[in-house]
Amino acid sequence: MTTLTTPAPASPRAHRSHALADSVTMLRRTLLHIVRYPGLSIFVIGGPVVLLLLFVFVFGGALGAGLPGTGTVGARAAYLAYVMPGILLMTIAGTAGGTATTVSMDMTQGITARLRTMAISRGAVLAGHVLGNTIQAFIAVAFVLGVGVLIGFRPTAGPLQWLALAGLLAVIAFAISWLAVGMGIQSKTVETASNLPLLLTFLPFLGSGFAPTDSMPVWLQWFAQNQPFTPFIETVRGLLLGTPLGVNPVLALGWSALIALGGAVWSVAIYERKSVR
Repeated sequence: MTTLTTPAPASPRAHRSHALADSVTMLRRTLLHIVRYPGLSIFVIGGPVVLLLLFVFVFGGALGAGLPGTGTVGARAAYLAYVMPGILLMTIAGTAGGTATTVSMDMTQGITARLRTMAISRGAVLAGHVLGNTIQAFIAVAFVLGVGVLIGFRPTAGPLQWLALAGLLAVIAFAISWLAVGMGIQSKTVETASNLPLLLTFLPFLGSGFAPTDSMPVWLQWFAQNQPFTPFIETVRGLLLGTPLGVNPVLALGWSALIALGGAVWSVAIYERKSVR
């Protein structure tokens, strides 16, 4: 007589390996999407470059005149050094629009529904978008920084500062990516998904990215000094140019952890809720 046996449940290690393999597969899909649809990448890189050139060559002479140390390096060069960290953080914020758009397209065009019917880890679907956007943001930042160097930006960072800068930007991009994924899942239309992350690109303007916060009205100073992009920018500025860091690195990492955790919990909760419909 043949005895039927029930297969043993997969071990936690097997589940982790399966989820990791699925995440790599979804990451590859996201990267292929970036390569096949370069328009979003061009917009992500082109927008910050245009703003950089505009602020430096059109407004830099006037805006840089009031910055400390202007007399020794020139107004335009001083403002280029000041504004570069804000432009880099704006570049990272700008990648959120592309991620939210692609996630919304997957949700509205039935691609995500099809993935749910396949033997793919649900977490891997979201992780693929997050990791893909983090890589795209890193490449975009490197390109924009290269443009800054070409027009005269001269960072004073040493090897350790560059390493710390790379790690910090990767952490910030990872956090913003989770937030962007949540925006994409939440949005009912692709148009809404593409517009909602634009709010993030305004935060460097309302922080220390383009002007010192002490030059702002009192009511705006409070917001500028207590929003996440100000410690992001000040930490990048300190690593690139040697300005005092203070508690900004701690605040930057704290804000990144909070945004990443909040974005991940939000994204997974919405994804799971829509998966049961």
